[in-house]
Amino acid sequence: MSSRLVSRVVMVCMAMTGFMALADRTKAPVPTKVESFSLRDPRDDSEHRLAGEQKATVVVFLGTQCPINNDYLPELARLHKEYAPRGVRFLGINANRQDTPAEVAAHAKRAAVPFAVLKDPGAKIADRFGAKRTPEAFVLNPKGEIVYRGRIDDQFGIGYRRPGKPTRRDLVEALNDVLASKAVRVASTEVAGCYIGRPASVKAEGKVTFTRNVLPVLQRNCQECHRPGQIGPMSLTAYDDVVSWADTIREVVNEGRMPPWYADPKHGEWANDKRLNEKDKKTLLAWLDAGMPQGDDADAPAPRVFPEGWMIGKPDQIIPMPESFTVPAETPPGGVPYKNFVVDPGFKEDVWVQAAEARPGSPEVVHHILVFILPPTKKFLDPGAPDAVLCGMAPGDMPLMLQEGYAKKVPAGSKLIFQMHYTPNGKEQKDRSSIGLVFAKKKPTHRVFTFPVHNELFRVRLLGIPAGAENFEMTANHTIRRDAELLAFMPHMHLRGKSFRYELHHNGKKEVLLNVPQYNFNWQSVYRPKKPITLPAGAKIHCVAHFDNSAKNPNNPDPSKRILWGDQTWEEMMVGWYDYAEKLP
Repeated sequence: MSSRLVSRVVMVCMAMTGFMALADRTKAPVPTKVESFSLRDPRDDSEHRLAGEQKATVVVFLGTQCPINNDYLPELARLHKEYAPRGVRFLGINANRQDTPAEVAAHAKRAAVPFAVLKDPGAKIADRFGAKRTPEAFVLNPKGEIVYRGRIDDQFGIGYRRPGKPTRRDLVEALNDVLASKAVRVASTEVAGCYIGRPASVKAEGKVTFTRNVLPVLQRNCQECHRPGQIGPMSLTAYDDVVSWADTIREVVNEGRMPPWYADPKHGEWANDKRLNEKDKKTLLAWLDAGMPQGDDADAPAPRVFPEGWMIGKPDQIIPMPESFTVPAETPPGGVPYKNFVVDPGFKEDVWVQAAEARPGSPEVVHHILVFILPPTKKFLDPGAPDAVLCGMAPGDMPLMLQEGYAKKVPAGSKLIFQMHYTPNGKEQKDRSSIGLVFAKKKPTHRVFTFPVHNELFRVRLLGIPAGAENFEMTANHTIRRDAELLAFMPHMHLRGKSFRYELHHNGKKEVLLNVPQYNFNWQSVYRPKKPITLPAGAKIHCVAHFDNSAKNPNNPDPSKRILWGDQTWEEMMVGWYDYAEKLP
């Protein structure tokens, strides 16, 4: 499995008047020159002024929580190291109302930002620049004139992360033109990122309020991820936080990016469907349109209670990796190979696992974890065996949580193998991940298995994805051995993955079980049917995948190469994972 998490978010039609009412907060005049100003760096309370003695000044508007913003911090540090000796000054400015000076300081220290990051109270300097998003870069010449505004480069964007290098280094090109005393050839580009959280003018009252109408929607649909300590980059539990992110919330809801859900609604009903229903969409948009009134605290529902620490609740046993692993700051040539760590959990008798959760020790650099079962009867692991996988963790994936009567078997004397995929992020880190287990309280009625449907020719590297292919189709099949119940799907591909479909073929009939028309490699979604799907013996699971190996795919590392099966993200996989249960005698 491969890729990282980036920013993530549900398509809505909206009244144009309502859109403009909120979007006007993000619009500001586009200046050609910025007068000098003075702001303070919360790290040491030092004062910094915009001055013109440098050959060029780069001003970048930053935040603490925006994923694309944070992806670019290592590149900004590299650019500072390269261009500061050439007379270029770098300044970061945080204008977000939701980011306190202490949070700005802690974020800059944690990311080892080598230049000043200044706090802009009230977004007054952001208004002078006409800045809209984080990270948005401005290049000023010695006269204080803005000669470039826009993105840093095209490596990171909404829904894509170009592996390796960007195809266009816009900020570098602008700096080189200025240092060569030339006119900047591309003076403006579009920026991907989060809206700056500007001061908001909210109404005191309204028919739709936060406490009565909006907070229940957020509790049902957003807070599972968007709360402190979880995968969501910002918290959406408190009124002030939600108001600060209002512009970004409207954008991601309107564009269908959040909540993340990629199943075609024409096929299947899902227990974990994350989509906002039409009523909830209208509620959110109506509240934004009406000036975001807070309402009466007495109308607020009780806070939603989430499991502390572990999503599966308190584990009966926690098993860590046998040792920690040091993840390098930078990706070495060829990538960081998958690491396998073997641990003996000490099971003296068979155990039945009803819930399991793999937890990364260093979430910033752990892309995925697969925990395998190696029984004492086997000398070598067969990852494709249906009884091999205990549980996994990947961006967007959920832990194994089975209903009563359903469980996975770990035979006595088994060892557990942690397969770890690490993705360096510019800072050396140590990881010691772990798995938490909840055991069935009584003997289960059904044994659960996890099976990977492969195209065998592809897996043994006899079949490849042609260079430049825009819609290459690949299929795979698996015949059901015994009557079973299908409990979950997890399609998996890498950077060139385009779509994935599961079909059930039986008695000459074909039924689409799951269709993912736009596969998102940044979000490894699990799809759990509301009711188990009957799989009669002799039926066939048929998987159809499409790959985009063309230059039109912004995630594509190299469209000129024929691509074979491999572990790393620049290679490919086609795996139709599914969980199924067989009734025990």
